[in-house]
Amino acid sequence: MSDRRHDKKPSGTGGGPGFGPPGRGPMGPGGGGPMGGLGMQVQKAKDFKGTLRRLLTYLRPQRMKLIVVIIMAVLSTIFSIVSPKLMGNATTEIFEGITGGGVNFDAIMRIVLVLLGLYLLSSFFAYVQQYVMAGVAQKTVYDLRNEVNTKLARLPLSFFDSRTHGEILSRTVNDVDNISNTLQQSLTQLITSIVTLIGVIIMMLTISPLLTVILLLTLPLSFFVIKAIASRSQGYFKSQQAELGQLNGHVEEMYTGHKIIKAFGHERKSVAEFDAINDRLYHSGRKAQFISGVMMPLMSFINNIGYVLISVVGGILVTRQAIKIGDIQAFIQYARQFSQPLTQTANIANIIQSTIASAERVFELLDEQEESAEPSGKDAAVIAAPQGNVRFEHVKFGYKEDVVLIGDMNIDVKQGQMVAIVGPTGAGKTTLVNLLMRFYEINEGSITVDGVNITQLRRGDLRMLFGMVLQDTWLFNGSIRDNIAYGREGATEAEIVDAAQAAHADHFIRTLPEGYDTVLNEEASNISQGQKQLLTIARAILADPAILILDEATSSVDTRTEAQIQKAMGRLMEGRTSFVIAHRLSTIKDADMILVMNHGDVIEKGSHDELLAKGGFYADLYNSQFSTEAGSVA
Repeated sequence: MSDRRHDKKPSGTGGGPGFGPPGRGPMGPGGGGPMGGLGMQVQKAKDFKGTLRRLLTYLRPQRMKLIVVIIMAVLSTIFSIVSPKLMGNATTEIFEGITGGGVNFDAIMRIVLVLLGLYLLSSFFAYVQQYVMAGVAQKTVYDLRNEVNTKLARLPLSFFDSRTHGEILSRTVNDVDNISNTLQQSLTQLITSIVTLIGVIIMMLTISPLLTVILLLTLPLSFFVIKAIASRSQGYFKSQQAELGQLNGHVEEMYTGHKIIKAFGHERKSVAEFDAINDRLYHSGRKAQFISGVMMPLMSFINNIGYVLISVVGGILVTRQAIKIGDIQAFIQYARQFSQPLTQTANIANIIQSTIASAERVFELLDEQEESAEPSGKDAAVIAAPQGNVRFEHVKFGYKEDVVLIGDMNIDVKQGQMVAIVGPTGAGKTTLVNLLMRFYEINEGSITVDGVNITQLRRGDLRMLFGMVLQDTWLFNGSIRDNIAYGREGATEAEIVDAAQAAHADHFIRTLPEGYDTVLNEEASNISQGQKQLLTIARAILADPAILILDEATSSVDTRTEAQIQKAMGRLMEGRTSFVIAHRLSTIKDADMILVMNHGDVIEKGSHDELLAKGGFYADLYNSQFSTEAGSVA
């Protein structure tokens, strides 16, 4: 369809925290230390249990696959846990063979083959677990994304006007991705860690309860170190994230406005500000990374104390023949396996906290109040042959219930009339258009099109009656042909070219290297502002609507092009009702009706000559503008 953008109201809220998932580097020994996410600032949910229960409902349809994942994780972990015990048996066999005068290589070979089989089975079950879990995670997030997308389509314009684009994108993209990553990675790691922890403790107890108690005595010291360092580094990590946010904001601001910066000679000031922020980021990051980096050596030191105690006590037990030497080897391996799931669980706990917070933000969006219900089926009215008669009767409206913007608006527009809407900034000109297209619901009164109350029409059917060309152009990343064809589905090549010619855009399009196949970049910055406006006008012409809405559609083009567009618009508006939001009053002298708005109300109404003769608000506005324009020309 046509350009359906709207004026942006002042944002009421900023982007919330948690704009991306926490770091998910390797965990455990050799993988960055047990610190992981512990040093990072963790966003916490307001209602952890309630949000978790709601998130689990999305996993319910996948419960059979989840059971398979758990079984595979248990089997994979069990086979990997049994392996150290068998390796210890091999060590015992070699030791006893050497001390006894002969090594039984056949027995060792059988143990090696069994170990090989166990490793293969463990890897196979781990593969199946990851494969099935990938399907579970992606299907769950697929359903969640669809629900979010559908919800966004049902939300009123007021929702988008009261929030920044960054906040909405954060909830719909980053927060959903955070949930996806956690389901894919952390959930399986959590299952594996719990099974490993339980299995290792059982295996250690079967080998030696005494050694198991000695190992467990080192745990309180580990937790004390983790807590002390985590609390110490928390402030530095928080400062690091804050400085990083400032740096990103500064860089984005400087690069998007680099022309203005160069024009006013503020390059040195910009570089100096960057250096200052970068310096603070360097010091915060260095302290944060240093303190969190101390974690691994300290944990290794504590673990090594445990290994020394186990080796000494184990050696004494071997000399007393209370335990076999291979069991000591197996126990040391289990001791290493025991510390890894503890580290992973600590990291995963923080990740899950952040994920539940992300889920809560997504659910808050899903719980937002939607647009009022619209008629469906036979209850919905249909305007088969729209004429374009529009009437406002005793319309009352305010963006807030306690603040009335439009008190009592009454307008009667006949088919084919050109209605100009003028007034100072903030008078309510764009609000009138928003009400007409039902972007907002009126508080009292009624708005009818061809005698049909717009609340009796489906919103999609209502908006198909309109074509819009706004001062702020909107074009998407695609060819010029596709951007014009956006005005009407199934438009032919000839119709697209005719629309471009009517908007006086055909000539400049054909001068481009690729013509109508020229691809516009993300912000359409590879063509001029005036050319962008011509394309949106061509799009509106192609839409062939019953009612036109023009918001200073020629403000971005030169005087000659403006005259050509005015002629094209004159032909386009023949037989069609047109609402023109005008800032230059000289362009609407021929309007059938001029609505003069101020503070949300229509204070004057009539033709250009009638309003000038009245000598009221419009006459003052026109004369002041005319004298300003005359002075600038002189």
